[in-house]
Order: sequence, then C-alpha cells, then structure tokens
Amino acid sequence: MSANLQKLVVMLEMQNAMNTKVHEQWFSQGFEWYRAIWVECAEMLDHYGWKWWKKQTPDTEQVILEIVDIFHFGLSLRIDGETSYEQLAAQLEAELSAPVQADDFKQTLELLAASAVAEKSFNAAAFAGCMAQIGMDIDDLYRGYVGKNTLNFFRQDHGYKDGSYIKVWNGQEDNEHLVEVVKSLDTEHADFAKLVYQGLEQRYPK
Repeated sequence: MSANLQKLVVMLEMQNAMNTKVHEQWFSQGFEWYRAIWVECAEMLDHYGWKWWKKQTPDTEQVILEIVDIFHFGLSLRIDGETSYEQLAAQLEAELSAPVQADDFKQTLELLAASAVAEKSFNAAAFAGCMAQIGMDIDDLYRGYVGKNTLNFFRQDHGYKDGSYIKVWNGQEDNEHLVEVVKSLDTEHADFAKLVYQGLEQRYPK
C-alpha cells in the first residue's frame, strides 16, 4: 500500500471514530454532510477574499484550516458502513491525483460547492484543485487533518461538553499549541495521531 493510500485509510478510520463519538448510530442519522461542505466553502471564500470593491489579501492559514474542515465532511459523506476503507481510499486517491481546476481558486471552490449543493456529493477532484491552487499537497492535508481530528478528541476527553475544558494554556489557544506539537513530529510515524495527543497532554494544565 502506497504512503498516500495509507494516510487516506488512517483519515477514514479517524473520521468514523470521531463521528461515532458524536453519535453511535451516525450512519442511520442522515446528517447533511453535503450542506456542511458548501457552508464551509462560503466561509473559506471570505478568508480568501472575493470583494472587488475593497482591497483584500488571502488569509492562507485560515483557508487551509477550512480545507481541512471540508475534508472531514467529505470523508463522512463517502463512508457508508459497507465499502472497506481500503476501497474508499483507493477511490479518493484516484480522484485527488486528477485535480480539476478552473481559472482561479475562487472558481474552483465554486465547482466544489456546486457539487455539494446540486448533487449532495463531495467532489474530490475539485477539492484537489483547490489544494493545488493554494499550494497544499497530501502531506499538508494529512498533517492538518490528523492534528485537528486529534484536538477534537482531546477536547471531548477533557470536558468540552460540560464546559470544564480550558481553551487557553500558558497564554496560547489550544489551536496554537496544536500547530507547535504537529511541527515537532514526523508525519510518517505510524503513531503520528497518538504522538499528537501525547504532545497536547504534556502541555495541558494539570
């Protein structure tokens, strides 16, 4: 199994685990993942900038975070409880390796949003086009995805639901700690997600 295929399998497994943590019977709930995708696309466009009547500079870091969030919903849309993660990963790898791009990032993003609205689907080829036009590769996606997913688990395990979770530690928000932890680790390590969690645990106020 190729490195990229393995990364996609890991992300699919992590997404199912997170969705199950939120709702044990999530397959049968009919959650509108496609709607989450196009709403995130609109939010991403605001971070990128689209208003011709005023000067705007793309906030690339925020755009990348939104791309990672969209992938969470895209994976959720693909997981059906029947098709194996290996098969799903192979389908995704094929689509991601053949990016579809319009004239600019904004128009490619609209292709992604249009598929979500009109077909209620995750257009992985247009998603890959957005990644390419913002300068992201599969390693960037994997690093961002595993980090955010692990932080979501960490929050749940440390009182996010009952309000006891501490979001700012030592003058930094948890997202900032996450970035520092992820940068210090090797994404190729088999236990990358576990190491991210441990890194957050070591920093979290006792």
